[in-house]
Amino acid sequence: MSRKILVTSALPYANGAIHLGHLVEYIQTDIWVRFQKMSGNECWYVCADDTHGTPIMLRAEKEGITPEQLIERVHGEHFRDFSGFLVGFDNYHSTHSPENRECANDIYGKLKAAGLIDTRTIEQYYDPVKQMFLPDRFIKGECPKCGAKDQYGDNCESCGAAYAPTDLISPYSAVSGAKPELRNSEHYFFKLSDPRCEAFLRQYTARDNGVLQPEAANKMQEWLGAAGENKLTDWDISRDAPYFGFEIPDAPGKYFYVWLDAPIGYMGSFRNLCAKQGLDFNEFFKADSQTELYHFIGKDILYFHALFWPAELQHAGYRTPTKIFAHGFLTVDGAKMSKSRGTFITAGSFLKTGLNPEWLRYYFAAKLSATMEDIDLNFEDFCARVNSDLVGKYVNIASRSAGFIAKRFNGELAPADASLPAIKAIQEAAPRIAELYEAREFAKAMREIMALTDIANQYVDSVKPWELAKQEGKDVELHAACSNALNLFRLLTVLLKPILPVVAGKVEKFMNIAPLNWGDTQGLLAAGHAINAYEHLMTRVDPKLIEKLVETNKESLAPAVNPENSQKSAESQQRHAQHQQNEVKAESPWEPFCNIDDFMKVDLRIARIANAEHVEGADKLVRLTLDIGNNETRNVFAGIKSAYDPAQLVGRLTVMVANLAPRKMKFGMSEGMVLAASDTTGTTPGIFLLSPDSGAQPGMRVK
Repeated sequence: MSRKILVTSALPYANGAIHLGHLVEYIQTDIWVRFQKMSGNECWYVCADDTHGTPIMLRAEKEGITPEQLIERVHGEHFRDFSGFLVGFDNYHSTHSPENRECANDIYGKLKAAGLIDTRTIEQYYDPVKQMFLPDRFIKGECPKCGAKDQYGDNCESCGAAYAPTDLISPYSAVSGAKPELRNSEHYFFKLSDPRCEAFLRQYTARDNGVLQPEAANKMQEWLGAAGENKLTDWDISRDAPYFGFEIPDAPGKYFYVWLDAPIGYMGSFRNLCAKQGLDFNEFFKADSQTELYHFIGKDILYFHALFWPAELQHAGYRTPTKIFAHGFLTVDGAKMSKSRGTFITAGSFLKTGLNPEWLRYYFAAKLSATMEDIDLNFEDFCARVNSDLVGKYVNIASRSAGFIAKRFNGELAPADASLPAIKAIQEAAPRIAELYEAREFAKAMREIMALTDIANQYVDSVKPWELAKQEGKDVELHAACSNALNLFRLLTVLLKPILPVVAGKVEKFMNIAPLNWGDTQGLLAAGHAINAYEHLMTRVDPKLIEKLVETNKESLAPAVNPENSQKSAESQQRHAQHQQNEVKAESPWEPFCNIDDFMKVDLRIARIANAEHVEGADKLVRLTLDIGNNETRNVFAGIKSAYDPAQLVGRLTVMVANLAPRKMKFGMSEGMVLAASDTTGTTPGIFLLSPDSGAQPGMRVK
């Protein structure tokens, strides 16, 4: 029986470009949705830009345009990038829409009628320089739970805890840097601490209920507290003007907090789709709906999706999500994505470099599981895996067989041998691979598919069509061998189609067949079936393209050159180089000298030591967390344990080498080096960390 399924991915914020970290989620979701559609299920995939909040307002103000103009432009950019990676939304909408306003007002009104909305006067941080109340995300400070530095005012990205901005230690305005003032303001609250919400959430998020992954369910129980202990706090859902968003009904000057109407954006986008497609919105969202609702999200927003969102839906009289699938983060070459290293890669730059988006879709699929574990994009492995699996194994089957069918047999296939072990292996494995797709165990599915591809290649290697073609009287054997190979290739294409939709489309055209569905794994092409001319399906990854991609995404670290002076500068550098070549070198203890270009290769940056701690099992090392500005931190191991107490280093400014290649050590990944002085003569023993003059700020370059 066909299932009715609604699927969403988290709404990307309309204040930045889509990058490869984002794409982990959208590619994962798209693969799952494509599998559902291939399986004959009615499956709708909706998403939208998350468009409200102070960041949008401030960026638009900075660019001299309206927020509406900004979000319209970014919407086009986001949709372009998602389309480039073949993410097949059935609807990609915006939270700044009439449908979303209607849904937000409706849910708010029903929660208010249920006695779950409260108003109270609170002390709220106010920026005296910018003259505005500060939203949670524009207040930063030290997490009151774990002590992590530079955390936002609503939740900690380090430990995941949620809290009020007034709980932050040493807060500061992220807008102006000023110390915020506490002022009174009336706010609206969703009473999440209400016993009705607590009772529902304990049952809804329990491990045996199956809505969440086991590790996510454990986290929810930790946040809820033990039985008889309610750790839930009421949720502030309003913000004061000026604010870009929806004004709360009957509350002039008060606006829905962005996290209130963002998840409601799923409903708004689907309502918009329903109007286009003639679907019944209530069938999917009524309390007793028999349809299925799945959210794919990052683990960093689990608190909002597994507590706030289902509690709102439940007590507003709507259905709750069937399951919530959380995934981990993306690292690149074993380290956090970094602009300075060129590994903070935008989706647009990947496509513009000429890299095939299906390469990345396959690589992510080969890494993804149903857990919340992080995955790593290793470029060397990326090249090797794509070239080996997709080109060397999968595409190779067709490229070694199709030409003979066209040239020798008028493009028509011979009867396939249904008893062939390689064919039977694929057909028998298909239901098991379907279960893996359903369970989001894509990496396991890819391993099984590639094992089947190996079996198919073993068959081709055993019959050697290229040798049969040279022998007289072997046409029957050649025809059968190539026809069996192409049937194997077609079956493998069915299994890979959720990952490689463009390649699958090319295969369907080349093999002259209707769009492949999952049931096609059990059938074979009939004798006499005519195929079209074979065209190459996929090229190998050129490592030079990867190098170009990384270089494209590196922040410019060299000083800008004035175009008017560029010619003079070039001439001056040439004369200087010639002079260096001609001059007589004097003996010096400082030789060999480096020139200015050599020095500029070393990127020295001011860093603030955000945290310092002893490294268990290490005699000399201290683990430093360095803030290098622009919300970027680095993990560095420094051999300074003999000279410094880690507790005394926190907050201190120092100098680091920011572009040193990351090095994997016994105790973890070291992402740079701090600079220190020492006396090689031994007359002044000790290690002395370098400290910049007052006024220096994290991220400034030393040159």
